[in-house]
Amino acid sequence: MDYTKQYEELNEIIRTSEHIVFFGGAGVSTESGIPDFRSKDGLYNNRDVQFERYTPEYLLSINCLMDEPNVFYEFYRQKLNVEGIEPNKAHIKLAQMEKAGKLDGVITQNIDGLHQKAGSVNVQEVHGSTLRNYCSRCHKKYPADYIFKSEDNIPKCKICGGTIRPDVTLYGEGLPQDAWQNAVKLVANADCLIIGGTSLVVNPAASLAWSFRGENLIIINRDVTSADRMAKLVFHENISTVLDKIEI
Repeated sequence: MDYTKQYEELNEIIRTSEHIVFFGGAGVSTESGIPDFRSKDGLYNNRDVQFERYTPEYLLSINCLMDEPNVFYEFYRQKLNVEGIEPNKAHIKLAQMEKAGKLDGVITQNIDGLHQKAGSVNVQEVHGSTLRNYCSRCHKKYPADYIFKSEDNIPKCKICGGTIRPDVTLYGEGLPQDAWQNAVKLVANADCLIIGGTSLVVNPAASLAWSFRGENLIIINRDVTSADRMAKLVFHENISTVLDKIEI
């Protein structure tokens, strides 16, 4: 599809908006080699045979961590290690927009830390990050690669013996309050909200789209979303392809 006219309108919106916010999901990182969660080639459809009897939501749930930690950590180590993964053009363009004063901040459902690696500063990680780990008992912090390099199936704290877990929002857990409140404030103050790479089906994060009251809602997602009908502009295209057209 030819989006030439839409790209012109996009740049006009970027030029005239004073408070732009980006809200992104798994699709932002797929071009870096990280699978998304629900596409045909996504994480949820590429589970190894030993995980077949479990639902994807259970494998990344607090119940799995508590009841079957061996299963949880095996899945986590196999599927969520982002060592060596680099930001793509989308991450880099968003960092450039923030540096140029054209982006107030990034709200991300991703847990890979690639926005910060690209240079973004104001990043609200509403689902946490695999780059942070802590003891579930004494809350001692551990390095990003600790779980992946631990020789123990279930990593234990060197201080108190508690289980070391990733600082990730698992299914069945509430969102980190600081990040969530900051995200809500960003959207409330935005006159332009760009939503990219998210199917908008995971709540409460997806509710940010519906709470936006600004003038310009822009959707960038390969598939149709429930918010398309509300948007000023809709691009069913790769995130990096569209963001690359933004002039700053």
